[in-house]
Amino acid sequence: MSIYDKLIDKKSKLSLVGLGYVGLPIALEFSKKLSVVGFDISEQRVDMMNNKKDPSNELSTEAFDNCDIIFTTNPEDLKEASFHILAVPTPIDSHNMPDLSPLISATKTVAKVLKKGDYVIYESTVYPGATEEDCIPILEDLSGLKYIRDFKVGYSPERINPGDKVNTLSTVVKIVSGCDDESLENIAKIYELVVKAGVHKAPNMKVAEAAKVIENTQRDVNIAFMNELSIIFSRMGINTFDVLEAAGTKWNFLNFYPGLVGGHCIGVDPYYLAYKAKEYRYHPQIINSGRFVNDSMGFYIAKQLVKKLIEKGKKILNTKVLVMGVTFKENVSDLRNSKVADLINELKSYGVLVEVTDPFASQEEVKSEYGFDLTDDIADDYNAVVVAVAHEDYVKLDEVYFKSITSKNAVLVDVKGIFRNRINDLTYWSL
Repeated sequence: MSIYDKLIDKKSKLSLVGLGYVGLPIALEFSKKLSVVGFDISEQRVDMMNNKKDPSNELSTEAFDNCDIIFTTNPEDLKEASFHILAVPTPIDSHNMPDLSPLISATKTVAKVLKKGDYVIYESTVYPGATEEDCIPILEDLSGLKYIRDFKVGYSPERINPGDKVNTLSTVVKIVSGCDDESLENIAKIYELVVKAGVHKAPNMKVAEAAKVIENTQRDVNIAFMNELSIIFSRMGINTFDVLEAAGTKWNFLNFYPGLVGGHCIGVDPYYLAYKAKEYRYHPQIINSGRFVNDSMGFYIAKQLVKKLIEKGKKILNTKVLVMGVTFKENVSDLRNSKVADLINELKSYGVLVEVTDPFASQEEVKSEYGFDLTDDIADDYNAVVVAVAHEDYVKLDEVYFKSITSKNAVLVDVKGIFRNRINDLTYWSL
């Protein structure tokens, strides 16, 4: 009996290791077809999921209905599964180097329960070769089993976009790969159970790994180009968004915009590819240049605001500024690698008094991650307001509101350009 048939007949289970914004939706989708073991090392997260609450605030309570799944922190429960999917974070360290420790830890957990005939599928974004070079030796060593002969491995990169209710797991084509023809066919059939858009069979795992890591690297480079253009056009006194609107009338103009590039994907994945490239004695110039530009934008925006305040005759020391939005993108609660923090810290380095608000962010998480507090008590005397994230709550605001919370001759910085052509009295600046 194939691994597919065992899962369909519920004679074995599928496990999902790592129940974050990627892992939990996958686990729940599969649990509508198969028996699933959802594993996470956080007892707090597991308790929330057992109470039908998504810790990432992406899924509704109803998403947990009619699901054949158990949530657990006990690795022993993984023994019931024969098809293990690992979807753990792959961050970078303080030196922008790949940090595979969560992936290695998860691999060790699965290796200790691995049985003959089992499958292990990786979804975490890595550099090409990581699955075979870093993970499979651990699986063999701790399990005592032989790769391919005793267990199969595949790689199927995640393509989940936080906050996106249209492009979801089931509606986006899934890349799948395996260690041999048999594993590829089985992995494809199993993912086709939940991915309505179908699957793309990559010829090998390295191709699948590379395909994933360049998706976000491509976006990073294109956004860096837009950010560089915004710096140039700002010096020329031209609004970048006006330029892009005009240029976008041509059918083949690429639709990218300037902004703060943070989060756990676009701001991280290029470093994985650049790291691996150096092993092959190539120092990627375009990738690294794009990273430099995008990593600098928070500091750049802060400096432009300080210049605007000086032009207005404001004394920078103890000038009062409200920053609206601190998550890495609109309408999500995720704070990881938010470049808004760079903007805030740069303003503080000038002696500016900065208050921060965000309807989606957690006060505790902001304090833990970045060391500053959120405020719900919005004052009426800010010398400047920075709308850093285009949350739906902010898009609805107008100039009357901003004038009500600012002092005379205030500055409005609109990072995403959402209030373009809607501000008449305040001093307005955007990328």
